[in-house]
Amino acid sequence: MAPVTYLEAIRQGIWEEMVRDPAVFCIGEDVGVYGGAFKITEGFLNHFGKERVIDTPISEAAIASAAFGAALTGMRPVAEFQFMDFISSAHTQIANAIAKANWRWGAPAPLVLRGPSGAGVSGGPFHSQNPEMWYAHTPGLKVLCPATPTDAKGLIKAAIRDNNPCLFFEHKYLYRRVKEEMPEGDHVVEIGKARVHRAGHSISVITYASMVYVAEEAAKTLAQEGIELEILDLRTVAPLDQQAIEDTVKKTNRVIVLHEDNRTGGIAGEIAAIINERAFEALDAPITRICAKDTPAPFSPPLEKWFLPNAGDVVREAKKLMAY
Repeated sequence: MAPVTYLEAIRQGIWEEMVRDPAVFCIGEDVGVYGGAFKITEGFLNHFGKERVIDTPISEAAIASAAFGAALTGMRPVAEFQFMDFISSAHTQIANAIAKANWRWGAPAPLVLRGPSGAGVSGGPFHSQNPEMWYAHTPGLKVLCPATPTDAKGLIKAAIRDNNPCLFFEHKYLYRRVKEEMPEGDHVVEIGKARVHRAGHSISVITYASMVYVAEEAAKTLAQEGIELEILDLRTVAPLDQQAIEDTVKKTNRVIVLHEDNRTGGIAGEIAAIINERAFEALDAPITRICAKDTPAPFSPPLEKWFLPNAGDVVREAKKLMAY
């Protein structure tokens, strides 16, 4: 089977779920005739028809509200936001209604809100954000951030089948840059289970989404000096796989938490607290955070490179930890 891109893997996952379950439908800005801003739903309208591929006005609040209403009637909407930066326009619907439906009155809300996030493509401050932590903090939501095409397909299928509302963050830098062969059959990845992307014994790098590849690049450099990074890909930031975090810390005894989100309030702080509670005595050095700067994402390519974590940062901090 030929390797497929991260984007194509997501497309395949949604398509297969729409074929499998007639309750699944797509809704969002330009998902129909245009085929989506990044062409994930291209061809869906012709195959599934206008009742299952629905174009909407430019209103994230309306998209989220319509998806929520449909979910309450037994449908399984997959709602696209053209850029996840604008998920904030639907914050009231997501945080105050969708997330609380099951807790307040036992109503399942099986819907997926998906779209591109992240920097690295010079999209500027309004098209480069990582809003996942706005919602990882909100009880009732599952927040998925896949790094590989295989996980992107398996997790979008799992999200569509889940009876809880799922936010699915697709890193746009990865859309056409990474490829993998897809597993055969009905490939579904369990939500809330981390994955060891690279085994190692020197330092654990706990990360997710595009930073998995930054860690991988650093690991190749450090391996030449005998420093073997273990890369733990979280896959989801809500729920977190606390057992996997504990296991990798107890294996290597040194930890870097790496993410593209801003430093303050990022998931690194929560992970550090989990390590403190579950594996403090296993540490041989302080926990290190490597994150984006606490600024909006710059438009200028040189400034964006300064803003984002890179492999050099990981190499530098890894050497410090080994010398501690």
